[in-house]
Amino acid sequence: MQHVLIIHEVESYPAWKVVFDQAADIRKRTGEISFQFLRYDNDANNIVHFSEWSSLDNARRFFESPELVEIRKKAGEKAPGFIYLHEIEHGVL
Repeated sequence: MQHVLIIHEVESYPAWKVVFDQAADIRKRTGEISFQFLRYDNDANNIVHFSEWSSLDNARRFFESPELVEIRKKAGEKAPGFIYLHEIEHGVL
């Protein structure tokens, strides 16, 4: 599996989440399979976004697209940091 880890610093999580949800069709169409959010313990507006993708090429094309830059502005998001990851092992205890 291919994953992307993103750290989002946002102005307001509830407002950001509305815009994120509105982009669900775009995300699905470009290859996002699933996502998970976590927040910093001491800062509700620093969001860790962990998502699974059909390919890292699809993820890069999406995250680097001009369309997404506009979506980020609308959502009140500051410059996110992206880490592209290949899964090498998965386990459950």
